[in-house]
Amino acid sequence: MLQFSRWFFVLMFNFLFLVWILNLILYRPFVKIFKERREKVEGDLESARQMSARREEDIARMKKELELARAKGKELFEGLRAEGLEKQKQVLAAAHESALKRTEKIKGELAAETEKARQALRAEVERFSDGIVEKLVKA
Repeated sequence: MLQFSRWFFVLMFNFLFLVWILNLILYRPFVKIFKERREKVEGDLESARQMSARREEDIARMKKELELARAKGKELFEGLRAEGLEKQKQVLAAAHESALKRTEKIKGELAAETEKARQALRAEVERFSDGIVEKLVKA
């Protein structure tokens, strides 16, 4: 049979006291450090998740803003293009009008010069015909 002597109780007390001291000195600080470390890691992971979600939201917002800017730029470009085409039509119409006026003016001047030339030719034809008639009558 087992006999419990007083050394058994002393050793048991010594063992329990040592466990208690080690618990105070080593185990609790290590457990506390591990717990803080775990909480910090979990907090950092949560923070990273939040940053990732925020980043995704920002990317989506930036894409949306970029699409709006592209649409606005395209609209502005089309407006300026239409304005440019209209201005080009106006300039071409003005040039065409100016060319028509100039053509009409030149036609008028040409008609006047032609009439002058005809009158001069008629006068010369009459003079030549008078000269021919005179030469024929004298001969």
